[in-house]
Amino acid sequence: MGWRQFFTPVRSMSAPEARSFMEKLAANQFQLVDVRQPGEYRRGHLPGARLVPMADLGAESEGLDPDKPTLVYCAIGGRSRIAAQMLAGKGFSQVINLSGGIKAWSDNVAVGPEDAGLELFSGTETLPEVLTIAYGLESALQDFYRSMADTMKRHDVRDLFQLLASIEAKHRRQIAERYRQLQAEEEGLPPLGEQAAGEALEGGLTTEQYLDLYQPDLEKPEEVVALAMAIEAQALDLYQRAADRNASSTAREGLMTIAEEEREHIRRLGALLEAETDAGRR
Repeated sequence: MGWRQFFTPVRSMSAPEARSFMEKLAANQFQLVDVRQPGEYRRGHLPGARLVPMADLGAESEGLDPDKPTLVYCAIGGRSRIAAQMLAGKGFSQVINLSGGIKAWSDNVAVGPEDAGLELFSGTETLPEVLTIAYGLESALQDFYRSMADTMKRHDVRDLFQLLASIEAKHRRQIAERYRQLQAEEEGLPPLGEQAAGEALEGGLTTEQYLDLYQPDLEKPEEVVALAMAIEAQALDLYQRAADRNASSTAREGLMTIAEEEREHIRRLGALLEAETDAGRR
């Protein structure tokens, strides 16, 4: 490692600046690099981030795209500043250090190890198989929201769960339409079914795991929306990690398209959460 790498200037962004920067790009137009340790990553990481601990950065940086904007973060910004300088010294064209690290990140994070949920995706799926899995996960989440709507006592919370179910139903229809387009192009594709994903919802966790992890008060609208945002963040993370390991370019593109749609859901839910929070203050 050349000593000059530690003196290569890099740009730093605050969490709000980094969020705004990423929102202007599609999910496949930039890369996130987490340079912490695996245990830190498991406890919480930015959705879609690739784990490359500092000690492995020299060897594993070959798997990163030097031409893509690369945002690097750690816990509070110290390790990531050095890592960003190292990548810039290796010829990465645009490297950004997240000032303040994940501690300064107020948005939703994903949890679990790098292989969390990847039992659903072997990495060899075709695009039709990817759409079938995604369709099943959307269906499971929609069913969860519907079942919660049926058990809620408060009318506003019941209506909120029904709204969340309708959002998942719309996404299911989008995925189904893409599958129908493939059927028109490829002979022999079976009818779209819901591939069994065990008890997993969107994002790869079960209902019990989500509820145990976030422990929301489901009678409070703002906590219901916050739970939905956390699930979408987990889904975004899973689809991007699945795309990283898939061998088919068309399947990767399909997974990144779904990931981008999950990002849009998070934005919509963020606006809804702000409205619910404001209503709760009144």
